[in-house]
Amino acid sequence: MVKVANVKKKASTLLALTLASTMILSACGNNNDNKGSESTGGEGASGKPVTLKVEVFDRGNSPSGSTITKNYLTTYAQDNFGTPNNINLEYVPVPRSEEIQKLNVLMASGSDVPDIVFTYDSPTFYRYAQQGGLTELGELLDQYGPNLKKFLGEDTIAYGQYDGKQYALPAKRAHLGKYSSFIRQDWLDKLNLPVPQTTDELYSTLKAFKEKDPGQTGGKVIPLGMALASAQYEPLIWSFIQPTTEEQRYTLTQQLGSNDYPTLLPGFKDALQFMNKLYNEGLMSTDFSLDEDKKKLGEDAAKGLVGFFSEDDMNPFYADGLYATLQKNIPDAKLSSVDVYSNSEGKHPKPEYAPVGLYLMIPKSSKNAVEAIKYLDWMASGDNLLNMQNGVEGENYTLQDGVPVSKADATEEAKNRIYNFGDMAIISNGKQLGETEKNVEAYVFGMPEQFRDETRKALTISRSDTIKPVQFDRPIESQSKYGTALRDKFHEMIVKTTMVKPDQFESTFEAMLKDYMAGGGQAILDERTKAYEAMK
Repeated sequence: MVKVANVKKKASTLLALTLASTMILSACGNNNDNKGSESTGGEGASGKPVTLKVEVFDRGNSPSGSTITKNYLTTYAQDNFGTPNNINLEYVPVPRSEEIQKLNVLMASGSDVPDIVFTYDSPTFYRYAQQGGLTELGELLDQYGPNLKKFLGEDTIAYGQYDGKQYALPAKRAHLGKYSSFIRQDWLDKLNLPVPQTTDELYSTLKAFKEKDPGQTGGKVIPLGMALASAQYEPLIWSFIQPTTEEQRYTLTQQLGSNDYPTLLPGFKDALQFMNKLYNEGLMSTDFSLDEDKKKLGEDAAKGLVGFFSEDDMNPFYADGLYATLQKNIPDAKLSSVDVYSNSEGKHPKPEYAPVGLYLMIPKSSKNAVEAIKYLDWMASGDNLLNMQNGVEGENYTLQDGVPVSKADATEEAKNRIYNFGDMAIISNGKQLGETEKNVEAYVFGMPEQFRDETRKALTISRSDTIKPVQFDRPIESQSKYGTALRDKFHEMIVKTTMVKPDQFESTFEAMLKDYMAGGGQAILDERTKAYEAMK
């Protein structure tokens, strides 16, 4: 059963966003003469103290003795950046669960908005830029942010551009990999089977799992674990997508939310037909359509019923996670990270994340744009980011081959120093150690020792043969307008085409695709086609 979008809720949300947009545009209109970089002279350096206001997410998780606005890291930033530059840092808390709503209110206020604000939501960034609510950052970055510019790199910086101008500085993502796949190695060993290397070999392996039940599940075996979630179906579907031209990638891809969907790309129908084949032959989870949160898949895999599944790359290996629970239930169970789904070129394609985290923005009304860029540049300088993300060497961590490894015996006081490092070190999404391999090792060393080798392998798989997200230099309005409803229709298409009898697949697919296109898919296709032509 697929969830149907709540029309009243969507109408209410649209009205709220419309009102917020009106207020923001009004606030921006009152500051048309304030050109950001021209309105600030870096007063802190001239002797007059400056108060620099910086947004910070409030997750309600501050340990005793700390608050989200007064803690080890806020003091570190004040002592090492603020005081030497005659700047008072003031942190403005925004509840993480209400970030867009609260930010809309702050932006509409004009005078109360912090000097540095941020969001994970690209449509929100585009809306602010489109309405003239943001400071243009190109010259400021060149003049006051050389370390920041080098740290972020051109690929990441490009995501902060609107209509050819720099209006945001996207945080740099440390690891771009998304998905890996996992197989019960002990089942392969029992059946004397090799690790499958292609989709065809996987199909044969799944059939062997069903027929021979190497886990002795008493007929409950689930050869392929599936859920109605991206981590499960995307690796399978994208492996069927045929090689495409640049024009096809830009125009036929549909971005719904933060993910690219291959609904109109050649090969998508073949992927759904393969899922239909697996389902009708009893080779995949029968109740996957009800499992949008992956909870049932996790339970089945931990009970030892699942032979193969795909997942977010590190998910199975966390302490007390899926693999640990599986081994408690079945001590001899062995889970191996594998890269199996293959395309027509013999590669193992899978989507990767955009190289961005937060969109860091300076409102047009800010009089401290220079100080704001200097603050972000300081964070990218020397060991400041290392210290903010890891704490004190010898107390919070030790270095192993240049990689900070958290001390298992760190005191509670030491741990509390960096409880909020992800929300304070805002120029980075994940720990940055200067190169991808070290970044990956930082994740690896964060896992239980017995799972580190498989974690490393899974992280390698997740960033191999990856498909980069499609980036336009302007917002695609129809994606924001229809995205939520179309994501529901996309899921409905997967469910219905997978679960029908094989002789009903063709008609079901055609009917579902027609409904999808009428529900906004055609509008997105038309707008992306125009945007591609304009961008060329």
